[in-house]
Amino acid sequence: MTIYQGATEYSHGTTPTTGVLLTNLGTPDAPTPAALRRYLAEFLWDPRVVEAPRWLWWLALHGVILRIRPARSAHAYQKIWTAQGSPLLANSLSQAEAVKQALQARFDGRVVVALGMRYGTPSIREALEQLRAAQVRRILVFPLYPQYSASTTASTFDAVSQVLKTWRWLPELRMINHYHDDTGYISAVANSIREAWRNRPPAERLMFSFHGLPKRYLLQGDPYHCECHKTARLIAEQLNLPEDRWQVAFQSRFGREEWLKPYADHTLQEWAKAGVKSADVVCPGFSADCLETLEEVAMQNRDIFLNAGGESYHYIPALNDSAEHIKALVHLIELHTQGWPELNANADQQSRDAEMSKRRALDLGAKQ
Repeated sequence: MTIYQGATEYSHGTTPTTGVLLTNLGTPDAPTPAALRRYLAEFLWDPRVVEAPRWLWWLALHGVILRIRPARSAHAYQKIWTAQGSPLLANSLSQAEAVKQALQARFDGRVVVALGMRYGTPSIREALEQLRAAQVRRILVFPLYPQYSASTTASTFDAVSQVLKTWRWLPELRMINHYHDDTGYISAVANSIREAWRNRPPAERLMFSFHGLPKRYLLQGDPYHCECHKTARLIAEQLNLPEDRWQVAFQSRFGREEWLKPYADHTLQEWAKAGVKSADVVCPGFSADCLETLEEVAMQNRDIFLNAGGESYHYIPALNDSAEHIKALVHLIELHTQGWPELNANADQQSRDAEMSKRRALDLGAKQ
């Protein structure tokens, strides 16, 4: 008797392991129009991202958007592309490696970490197959989006489900839906701001800039807007900032409909025209720096503020693979895997149990 998990042959006596699937949005493979066209076609066709009648959106996407936007986006990516490739992918790989090292030290190799991107490569399918090849029986899905939105976290769930529905032997599954008010995460962001201010005086205003969403998503029940405000409030409280020193805003509008307000670019322009000379901007909705933070926030919005009369503008980087960030992520993983036997039982006893299980299986006719 031999048991198969799809293409992966199961071996009796394998020491039980837990899988952690880290996910993020994704990135094109290269800063070229062709690569951007492939990436945007996958990203913008997701019904969680653009909630519109499929036939109408297909016409707009393929008839207009994918003919114009890839070249513009490629130009933006070229400004932030590095020798390591896409900053988001490089940062995400560093995060995954740091989390893996921390968990292996903590759990003696009983945790396998894989990285999957919602769009582009490495895909969520590839990451799940990596975990299946390691014969994990339990998987924690951890989308690195602090604030929940249907367009990000729920879309990740959709992608995971699409893969798992093809597996005969399903793993036990848990998912971290959000961590917008997690103490470790809040402290890590607050301390990153303090670190920036150690090297220079704080600006007159601090903007918490989050990725925008159409306003109708909020009206339909998406909690993202509320979670962004709570995140900013908790960070501001840790920094002891008075209310007139900070503000929440939303960036990256697309299309003609109303999005969450206030808009970051409009707000920066208004600040400068009102006499605010210096602005600091931080993006607590991004676990890793990417095109949106490095090109739109750090470059485009800087130009908007300075051209409107501002004199000093600083973008405070995302947490990326900082030690405090990795510590917070590992703590969240430990919190959400409580009760799973692989991470709570004695390792030596697990090995003995696995060996006994193998002997019994062989006695029953298993090949391995």
